Amino acid sequence: MLSPSSWCRRCPYSPTAGLICHVPLPFTICATHSPRAPPALSPRAPPAHSPRDVSGMCQAKRVSVDFTAIDFETANNHPSSACSVGMVRIRDGKVVEQAYWLIRPPVAHPQFLPFNIKIHGITPAMVETARDWSGQLDELREFIGDDVTVAHNASFDMGVIRAACAESVTPTPRLKYLCSVQVSRKTYEIPSHRLPLAAAAAGFGEFAHHDALADAEACAAIITDAARRHEVGDVAQLVRATGLRIQQLKAIPLKL
Repeated sequence: MLSPSSWCRRCPYSPTAGLICHVPLPFTICATHSPRAPPALSPRAPPAHSPRDVSGMCQAKRVSVDFTAIDFETANNHPSSACSVGMVRIRDGKVVEQAYWLIRPPVAHPQFLPFNIKIHGITPAMVETARDWSGQLDELREFIGDDVTVAHNASFDMGVIRAACAESVTPTPRLKYLCSVQVSRKTYEIPSHRLPLAAAAAGFGEFAHHDALADAEACAAIITDAARRHEVGDVAQLVRATGLRIQQLKAIPLKL
């Protein structure tokens, strides 16, 4: 585990006083994520900003990690109620493609809880014309391809895929996945490994937390920065260096 003493300066976005983390020098944020203009929660259209730099602060060693980061937002407490997805494809440690779209929750779990709306800003009216889970699944599979899929608290995001596939009676993708929370715990000494703090430790800075695309970018930044700090060249080596393992997504057994 890397100690804060190896980091470069105090992070201006740290929610914990005195937390040390990497900050890009010069520190640049796109207009969408400017600290002078906090991002609005609604309306939530596909983000128009350019992909952010997720290469982290430790620039002494270039990494060639390839993977896809993913994040879901849900309408309610049922894991099948996905209402948006954000994905970023990483090649040689940089974002080369991104995707975001809304998803209409299943008819069995269509409710949008006020708590969830407050968090992500997505409302029932915004998903009325969106594709349902089965309607967008092929595009999701195609974007990920054969990549290792990375998510922050991956059990949640993989649980969304499993539950939504079971609810819609569609085949569950046999994804290989890695949890960036676990990687963060093996890399940073910070008081919490919630996405905002872990992303700040990776040098990602402020972002629109609970926007699925922004969260996927933040997750990607953690993995890329961790690979550089552990001085490894790909995800498989990162897993070995941290003592973790790549998981395999399995379907929920159907009740006949």
